[in-house]
Amino acid sequence: MENLVLYRKYRPKAFAEVVGQEHVIKTLTNALTLEKVAHAYLFCGPRGTGKTTIARILAKAINCETRAKDPRAGAEPCNKCSSCSEINEGRALDLIEIDAASNRGIDEIRELREGIKFAPNRLKYKVFIIDEVHMLTREAFNALLKTLEEPPAHCIFVLATTELHKVPPTIVSRCQHFDFHKLTLEKIIQRLKFVAKKEGVKIDDRALELIAANAEGGARDAESLLGQVFAMQDKDVTFEEVQGILGTTDIAAVSQMSEFLIKKDAREAIVFVNKIAQDGYDLAQFTKSLINYLRQMMILSVYKEFANDDKSRKQMRELFAPELTEEQFKVILEQGQKLPTTEIIGAIKLFVRAENEVKSAVLPQLPLEMAVVELMEQ
Repeated sequence: MENLVLYRKYRPKAFAEVVGQEHVIKTLTNALTLEKVAHAYLFCGPRGTGKTTIARILAKAINCETRAKDPRAGAEPCNKCSSCSEINEGRALDLIEIDAASNRGIDEIRELREGIKFAPNRLKYKVFIIDEVHMLTREAFNALLKTLEEPPAHCIFVLATTELHKVPPTIVSRCQHFDFHKLTLEKIIQRLKFVAKKEGVKIDDRALELIAANAEGGARDAESLLGQVFAMQDKDVTFEEVQGILGTTDIAAVSQMSEFLIKKDAREAIVFVNKIAQDGYDLAQFTKSLINYLRQMMILSVYKEFANDDKSRKQMRELFAPELTEEQFKVILEQGQKLPTTEIIGAIKLFVRAENEVKSAVLPQLPLEMAVVELMEQ
């Protein structure tokens, strides 16, 4: 049996299995139910948020033999018919996936244009998934534009990109455009719990939070980190083990450092920096996490008048701090009210400078120590 990495082993095979992106799923399933599928889609968003996964599910759904026979079957692919099986197993000749990062020239798009003239080999539709489409050359984009303007009825295109601003407006205007969002901490933890249960591994909740926080909103990155942890062959994973494997500190450490800064306790802050350095944690990553935490504190301090309104709190959390739990969000709100916004901005500037210097410093903790001392003297 093929030994697959976790994110491939547990890749969703139906719309209902996808974590997050509900707005995308709802629109696509409605289009499938009403038989109003577009000829071209453009999926945009951060890496690891499900763009190519949903593209493959869409390819299955429009070619699913069970759905074609039964109008009441709904929008989901059956994952049992021969068409679904071929796509799931990577055998479908009519599902063409192109990585534009390595196939970005005019010749590759000309080959694609020649290929779309022919009817599908076996499926109802030929589906072309072009990943990282923003990497195409200008000439290649021009050739693709001609194809998107007059596509054959048997072809459907799904373009995926992490950098929408690099895609020409002429291409964007000819596609149905969907924005994919980073996943919230809760949704990533929910997904990791599912995978851990399937793998028969018990893992501490704080450890799952740490993995999810380091995934930066991407389910694929989270599952990759989980696979790294599972490589220990330990069936009962603790928070401390995950901390050691990832070489990173959790949100509690960043929050603790922020508390020292609020209290202007330079001595404890410097001791803390040296402690995490001695424990082997990546100070560059810690500084990056601290900067992001201070940024969230700065933004939320502007909205402190809404802190007691549940609806506004929820909206602020989803927009500015999706990776935080409710308790962590509560802490950062309280901390943001203890410092003037100008002092938070000053701290961010100092730690941004420190982050740039940490990687090349003879003593990695020195730039952080200098930032702490300078901040206390302001």
